[in-house]
Amino acid sequence: MRQIYIEGCYGNGYSRFMQYVNNVTHHSKREIIEKRVNIIEFFDEFGAEATKKAFGKSRSTIYLWKRKLRDSGGKLSALAPGDKAPINRRKRIVHPFIEEFIINYRLDRPGVDKATITPALTNACNINGLKPVSESTVGRIIHDLKQKGGIPKSSSITINGKSGNLLTREPKRRRKKTRRKGFVPQKPGDIVQMDTISIFTDGLKRYIFTAIDVKTRFAFACTYKSNSSANGSDFLDKFISVAPFTTVRVQTDNGGEFEKHFDKRCRQYDLVHFFNYPRHPQSNGHLERFNRTVQNQFVNRYIDYLDDLDSFNAELMHYLIWYNTVKPHRGIGKLPPLRFFLDNFSTPKKSNMLWTLTQL
Repeated sequence: MRQIYIEGCYGNGYSRFMQYVNNVTHHSKREIIEKRVNIIEFFDEFGAEATKKAFGKSRSTIYLWKRKLRDSGGKLSALAPGDKAPINRRKRIVHPFIEEFIINYRLDRPGVDKATITPALTNACNINGLKPVSESTVGRIIHDLKQKGGIPKSSSITINGKSGNLLTREPKRRRKKTRRKGFVPQKPGDIVQMDTISIFTDGLKRYIFTAIDVKTRFAFACTYKSNSSANGSDFLDKFISVAPFTTVRVQTDNGGEFEKHFDKRCRQYDLVHFFNYPRHPQSNGHLERFNRTVQNQFVNRYIDYLDDLDSFNAELMHYLIWYNTVKPHRGIGKLPPLRFFLDNFSTPKKSNMLWTLTQL
């Protein structure tokens, strides 16, 4: 959430800032903040008694809101309602017979779901004089048992084609990926967006790995025969070698070329690896625009060089030197990226773009 500040916590200055309240993410919180600001303003003008009659809010409530504003340095978000979830939540109480039945049923028939278990459980409950539970409750009990390790998670069984042996494969644990959320880069290298462009022509398929620094628009690209994570790792090495700044974070989509070897390389460089949300190319907006530019201005012109990667990449390096040192960019004041970098950020690291021509 973007924070908006109010100079001073008293007086009649609140309404001037209501135009910024729309920056609060959730509309219900936005409405509550706006209402509370109006009540504070009404209180300052007409007093506690009138405020009590008009809005049902006491003097102590208004002073509490003002204190929150003062303690937060005037952030309007301080007036948003807090989390009302109870600290101590009720725990689901399950009859031991029902829990044991579900555990045994799953052990005998691995992988069965709540829809399969519920009819058998209902019949067993009726026989034993217990009240049956609903299908959704069975699903919640299964979830709780999995969390506690009471029942094993589903596994798949396959047959080895050569030996004929049965192989049991445990389900892959889903990796929790780091998202960029609202992080805004402040200096070069804070976020470098990376992606791939697939090119298919005359039965030949090639992949251009691309990268752009969000803050300076410094860009780099290199072409490979495959979009493997090993090539992704190699591309990361090349970018870090040619960039005139220290890279701190990289942002990619969820493609396999940015897993395994690439992600391992990020950890070796101690880089933060942000992943885009699935099916959301807008997250890499700067790079999507660069990709279109590369395709229109370079790939379409040098497509005939694609069967010779060395020649194609050599021409690509010439293009990137022009892109970074000559081409004006509207987003950075119509300056080339390297000029923008030199004019706005001190102690530059020397770029190795030139020697890249001979060491690809």
